[in-house]
Amino acid sequence: MPEGHTIHRLAVRHRALFAGDKVLVDSPQGRFAEGAALLSGTVLDGTEAYGKHLLHHYASGVSLHVHLGLYGKFADGDGEPPDPVGQVRLRMSTDRHWLELRGPTACEVLTPPEVEALRHRLGADPLRPGADPEPAYGRIRRSPTPLAALLLDQTIVAGTGLIFVTEALFRAGTHPRRSGQRLTGAGWAALWDDLGELMRAAVVTGRIDTVRPQHLPEAMGRPPRVDRHGGEVYVYRRAGQPCHVCGTAICQGELVGRNLYWCPTCQPR
Repeated sequence: MPEGHTIHRLAVRHRALFAGDKVLVDSPQGRFAEGAALLSGTVLDGTEAYGKHLLHHYASGVSLHVHLGLYGKFADGDGEPPDPVGQVRLRMSTDRHWLELRGPTACEVLTPPEVEALRHRLGADPLRPGADPEPAYGRIRRSPTPLAALLLDQTIVAGTGLIFVTEALFRAGTHPRRSGQRLTGAGWAALWDDLGELMRAAVVTGRIDTVRPQHLPEAMGRPPRVDRHGGEVYVYRRAGQPCHVCGTAICQGELVGRNLYWCPTCQPR
């Protein structure tokens, strides 16, 4: 599932392509036909990303809400849109640009109260200016739940996925199964700041890199990471490989149906 930086990049991209223009919207697949009819012919005022949720706001007052989920994917281009191939849920176009959406978990039109309800049920997004991390810490410090599970809960922190969570916990020297109750205020402040730094860098580059300069391939004389997810990381999907910091084999486990990765030396329980 795309993590928050991808959705923020999409919001910027779609704003650049369509904001201020009257758009034509249809649903070649047919599953979004009613929603497309509400949006087509109206002006796109702007776009917004909140965690893993993308919003297009229209001059008519309604908004398009998209959650990509595991299989959702956008494509875009210049000029006339191509003939639809496969299951295209949504197609948007002007005389200059087009985009297509396939396979999202959610693609729906929301009213302003519904948009506000969506925002209200999400936790703080480290990529949103002015996001307040204190309510998140209020929930974390009262919970015996493992930190990794808490940080993956989108009602606590929005936009963080498995890569950012496992990597930020490694950088903090914190075991992913440590309970939220054991996280100090200072520890949370440092973790929040680091999540923001990692996610902002990913927005710029389009990939998740979490290793510090001294642990990059060129600094360590090691080969670059080869993985379909890309990016240089400390523990994510590196089970059994040596830690870049101490050389201990990286461990793998499971938590709430998700894989966990950690260094048993650098992240003591």
